[in-house]
Amino acid sequence: MNAFTPESRMNLRDIIRTIPDYPKPGIMFRDITTLLGDARGFRRAVDELVQPFAGMKIDKIAGIEARGFILGGAVAHQLSAGFVPLRKKGKLPHKTRVVEYALEYGTDSMEMHLDAVHPGERVMLVDDLIATGGTALAAVDLLRGAGAEIVAACFVVDLPELGGAAKLKAAGVPVSTLVDFAGH
Repeated sequence: MNAFTPESRMNLRDIIRTIPDYPKPGIMFRDITTLLGDARGFRRAVDELVQPFAGMKIDKIAGIEARGFILGGAVAHQLSAGFVPLRKKGKLPHKTRVVEYALEYGTDSMEMHLDAVHPGERVMLVDDLIATGGTALAAVDLLRGAGAEIVAACFVVDLPELGGAAKLKAAGVPVSTLVDFAGH
């Protein structure tokens, strides 16, 4: 479910900075801070993330730390939905639900407050980028563990060769992305 026309994809692609060999050799890091700093680009990205879901009942937007907070907060505002921060373990002050997930170099944990999502609430997941899908799938597990219905997962950037969007779709989560980049 991609909302952009080829012309507008090219515009956003031009605003996103690529940093070669970061954080390690061979990686092309897609840095959206340049997009966030461009008022028109940021607004366009948020509008395009929201557009496919305008008029749908969405109770909460769940944003993955940290850029997912920025994008998710703006999307929640546009959709008149609540916002749920999904954070690294130990960062939330109240009682939490935690999920551990595998990374290529070990494991990590993500948490949310126990009272952040209620059973049956319709939740949309938002983050800046989908790569291998490990973090996004962990977020889906965390939200579903609280009884949420995941209506979609939305990302500005997709790295399709890494297969994350396909893994989310296989898990029954509709995926919407704005810009695809080849490679890692």
